[in-house]
Amino acid sequence: MVLGTGSSVGKSTLVAGLCRLVARRGVRVAPFKAQNMSNNAAVCADGGEIGRAQYAQAIAAGIEPTVDMNPILLKPQPSGSQVVVRGHATGVQTAAEYFGSSRAELWPMVAESLRRLRSEYDLVLAEGAGSPAEVNLRARDLVNMRVALHTRADVLLVADIDRGGAFAALLGTWQWLQPEERALVRGFILNKFRGDPTLLAPAPLLLYERTGVPVVGVVPYLEDLAVPEEDAASLQQRSSANPLVEIAVVRLPHVANFDEFGPLAIEPGVQVRYVTHPEELRAPDLVILPGSKATIPDLAWLEARGLSERIRWLIAHDTPLLGICGGYQMLGQCIRDPLGLESGQSCIQGLSLFPVETVLGPEKRLARTSGWFRDGLPGVWSALGGAHVEGYEIHAGRSAPLPDVPLLRLSDGADGGVTSDGRVAGTYLHGILEQAEPRHRLLQSLAARRGFTWSPANQPPVDPYDLLADTLAACLDLDRLPLPLGQGRGEG
Repeated sequence: MVLGTGSSVGKSTLVAGLCRLVARRGVRVAPFKAQNMSNNAAVCADGGEIGRAQYAQAIAAGIEPTVDMNPILLKPQPSGSQVVVRGHATGVQTAAEYFGSSRAELWPMVAESLRRLRSEYDLVLAEGAGSPAEVNLRARDLVNMRVALHTRADVLLVADIDRGGAFAALLGTWQWLQPEERALVRGFILNKFRGDPTLLAPAPLLLYERTGVPVVGVVPYLEDLAVPEEDAASLQQRSSANPLVEIAVVRLPHVANFDEFGPLAIEPGVQVRYVTHPEELRAPDLVILPGSKATIPDLAWLEARGLSERIRWLIAHDTPLLGICGGYQMLGQCIRDPLGLESGQSCIQGLSLFPVETVLGPEKRLARTSGWFRDGLPGVWSALGGAHVEGYEIHAGRSAPLPDVPLLRLSDGADGGVTSDGRVAGTYLHGILEQAEPRHRLLQSLAARRGFTWSPANQPPVDPYDLLADTLAACLDLDRLPLPLGQGRGEG
């Protein structure tokens, strides 16, 4: 089990790297996180949704993601959090409601998911949340030491040394644990280190003398690692010297599934900026309205900030706009919420760029699908005609009627739309920019509008999970890790 001294210390990334490392050595490994809080979700083959981090960890392990890998997912919205249990939403609860009686009913589901995974795989790599030293939450714990104690897991405790104070954080976290919990901690890991590890002495030895727990690895800071982020707080602007293409993504307060823009950000000559104010939009080559867990409140925020006015101005001056999922819903005439699922506002006017209306309902559409971009699309989207696309839908609203010019032909029907002048496009399908062919075609089309020629990198991208695994193999003391690394086929 990988626990951390706090949030965003790199637990999810390390679990993904360890999944790939042990899988390459012939070990059947699966990831697990009992409870996740994130609006970044993905759809499993059986139609259930889990946190995007656990989905990515399963891919790193070379296995099909299942709802057992993240049995409880909390998706924050203004009125509380939508509680997703074993892949399907069960309702919206405030923190008080969730931490009350209903939460006690969830542990058996966590234990059952763990039992199934442990019976099917040689190794389960579990991930904690936040820090196990949050003693005010100890009695309500479902995801940290309760899992570790239930399984008698070997625990690795991780600190982010780039923030500073890592040794104090490791020692303090260890000291806050109960004696039976401390006994499970097998090693400390210092993550995101920049510099010469020999300069850390004598701190690792002093930490060992205090705790009896060794530092089993110092993991370097990896720049531009193309793995999905779990938390929107980690979103950063990706800069490129003299960019040929500049893309502005509106960072909505309840932005969801933002990881799909990561592949754009690491392309050569492409700059992706996350914006929250009108002046930050400037004059990009493309504006993206991303998905949202709370579309009506986020649309109201867009209007109050003056962003919607600036977006309309950019469109009028020939800047293309792409709306995805909740962003697509915002492009219509209005969004209705008759059951009050998102807020107390039953109806809100949209940007009126498409003649569609959206009605929010209790039933989510959760589906993985594939298809093609339609031929004969106007504007920059014409370059995408015929490109194959795969992705997933994860939304509660239904939009009608379908725009006159659909954007996609999917296996289960047409999706999205494009305005007749080609300036605005929208779709419910997540993931269209994660695939190389449509992404490269769109970037070439955007660059050509300004008289530039854009080309992808000459070398194929390095698999980020292989890079992670190679890095961990080089910087962790594998002989001291409580992992079955000596079993299986071996690497090669």
